[in-house]
Amino acid sequence: MSVDATPFADLDLPPALQESIEWLGFEACTPVQALTLPRIILGNDVAAQAQTGTGKTAAYLLGSFTRLLADANTPAGQKNPRALIVAPTRELAIQIKKDADDLSKFTDLRISLVYGGVDYAKQAKELADGVDVLVGTPGRLIDYLKQGIYSLDELQVVVLDEADRMFDLGFIADIRYLFRKMPPPTERMSLLFSATLSNRVMELAYEHMNDAETIRTEMDSVTAERIEQTIFHPSKDEKIKLLVGLVRMLEPFRSIVFVNTKRAAEKVEAYLSGNSIRCAALSGDVRQKRREQLLQGFSQGDIPVLIATDVAARGLHIPDVTHVFNFDLPQQAEDYVHRIGRTARAGASGEAISFACEEYSFSLPEIQKYIEMEIPYAPITSDLIQPLEPPKFQQRTSRPGGRGRDTGSRRPHHSRRR
Repeated sequence: MSVDATPFADLDLPPALQESIEWLGFEACTPVQALTLPRIILGNDVAAQAQTGTGKTAAYLLGSFTRLLADANTPAGQKNPRALIVAPTRELAIQIKKDADDLSKFTDLRISLVYGGVDYAKQAKELADGVDVLVGTPGRLIDYLKQGIYSLDELQVVVLDEADRMFDLGFIADIRYLFRKMPPPTERMSLLFSATLSNRVMELAYEHMNDAETIRTEMDSVTAERIEQTIFHPSKDEKIKLLVGLVRMLEPFRSIVFVNTKRAAEKVEAYLSGNSIRCAALSGDVRQKRREQLLQGFSQGDIPVLIATDVAARGLHIPDVTHVFNFDLPQQAEDYVHRIGRTARAGASGEAISFACEEYSFSLPEIQKYIEMEIPYAPITSDLIQPLEPPKFQQRTSRPGGRGRDTGSRRPHHSRRR
């Protein structure tokens, strides 16, 4: 479904929200906003296919705020939330809260954020003091709910963002638990946004939403048009040399290197560091405080190369990522789309470079079938494969239980999706 550019001024949004939009400098809707916002403003349930970087967050926030501001009989800051926004990762929840603060700047709506790993008592107190819009991750939301710090009895709007990621991370049982604690679908507005509207996502929509309207934005391909994709075919032993050679040649402003295991992340970090390339590795068991420090350094440009597993990278919203390197090809085609979607955001262009070695090349046909294109092949030239300095392993403090577990991989590399 395609749509012409729609000015925000043409939408029936409350004056306070129009003021926020003008303050932020927004003028025209993105396609997903133009397709979903009019329906949400009317109070309809919506299940929308929307990739990251398309403006989906503003769509559901503006629609949700419109619903809450229309309820003149309920003053702001009630004990229990009137809108709940559930995100699969802490980083995405933090970004949603930031966007919500900006879009609600000229309203009196109270917005709270809860997520695991930090500030347990502080978050609980803020929540107990009253909230209109609650943003959070499933585990912490359920924890506070079971303690009776808040209830969902007065909920008017629920938003499920990145629904497909909820399945991948094993949160669907938690999501169903939250749905059961809410008013029935006919007594609330439910919004679901997902990069793919797969059968399992649509089953969730049919079960917990009120005749949701399905919205799919028109795309010529599954991946963003502005991403230049390239595939190399190195041997497993050549990969690290090729990566160092490409980073030196391309000098990316900000890049993410994706690997499939924690151990691979540590190895890549050691070789890049040993060859004078500033970098940091982010795997699933990095503590939250350290994680936030690394991401801040990456966002500010102090760390130009971030090495990450899929689990660690879920929900990252870092601007100006110019290059994505798939050091290890992902084992699921959908993960390829999510990985390269870290670049070419908000209208920018980007480059995605993948290595298909003998260990992971089996997933290439499935990836190319899923994205409906053959990824252009590039030869490995001698100037890209140069002798390396020895790796420089970082000194780390082991966590209880040892370091033998590869938290970044959901299953061994030889398993296939059935």
